[in-house]
Amino acid sequence: MKLASVLTPLSEENLALAAQTGVECVTIRYQGPTLEDWKPAVDLIRSYGMEIAAVEDAIAMENIIRGSEGRDEEIDGIISLLHIMKELAIPVLCYNFMAGTDWVRTKTDVLDRAGAKVTQFNLSEIDLAVSLDDASKQLEHEDLEAAALWENLEYFLRRVLPVAEELEIDLAMHPDDPPLEVFMGRARIMNCVEGFKRLVELVPSSRNGICFCQGSFVEMGAAIPEAIYELGQHIRYVHFRDVRGTKENFTETFHDNGPTDMAAAVKAYYDIGFTGPIRPDHVPQLYGEDCGEPGYTQLGRLFAYGYMRGLMHASQGNSEV
Repeated sequence: MKLASVLTPLSEENLALAAQTGVECVTIRYQGPTLEDWKPAVDLIRSYGMEIAAVEDAIAMENIIRGSEGRDEEIDGIISLLHIMKELAIPVLCYNFMAGTDWVRTKTDVLDRAGAKVTQFNLSEIDLAVSLDDASKQLEHEDLEAAALWENLEYFLRRVLPVAEELEIDLAMHPDDPPLEVFMGRARIMNCVEGFKRLVELVPSSRNGICFCQGSFVEMGAAIPEAIYELGQHIRYVHFRDVRGTKENFTETFHDNGPTDMAAAVKAYYDIGFTGPIRPDHVPQLYGEDCGEPGYTQLGRLFAYGYMRGLMHASQGNSEV
């Protein structure tokens, strides 16, 4: 298991802090359509002795998800991306199947321990909702059926998985966040453990994998670590976080004070033989970070790195992780 992180911004300071605190690999956001677009960021990360864990975010998939005109061009773009990833030895592509949004919250400044700020989703306050990948997006009601999403997902997987198999790159599906059955009229299908079982059976392949975002699975009401054992052979990437509440009303937590037994979760990853990247996700904003990106500021990640490394060492009897 490799300690990973997203870094926002991908700056010299954040890279140095990550490397100094034991991060082994960095998740990178989509950089562009050509190999040359990727080399500056990749070379910068590797200059600090870290590798690239995965690609996630800013991947054009809206037409794929909706099954609308332009989906074949988006599929061609993802296949091109897989070839770039092969050239750069990046092993995992993390994606999601949420139409019109990425992760959504209704508040980004709820006070937690000693005034740290965390994000919250409350369905009863849906008028306040923003998509945290792009707060400028207008969240509007739209009808989209689950059956169509499953058809569109199968269409996508049947065209992309053969390439992923040939290039030896794992696809890792991220859960819906929040994992509601319907959000603003749009069905959601990656919202329960059964949905992920259906995903891996839809187009069977060793490259058809799961991003196990712990917080999202907690929002679903799934038991952790039982869900890790149940889905274990398909887990290719882990987002390590926790929440309090239900899928209709939940609040993010520090990694050490949520309801989940995080030590048992880390032990479960080792028990299933998971050797891929695991990164902290949706950290609190600490003192002086009010201008940062909610959930993705650096000081909370530094705390998470140490906490996670401690759990990893303890789970392995203080052996090297």
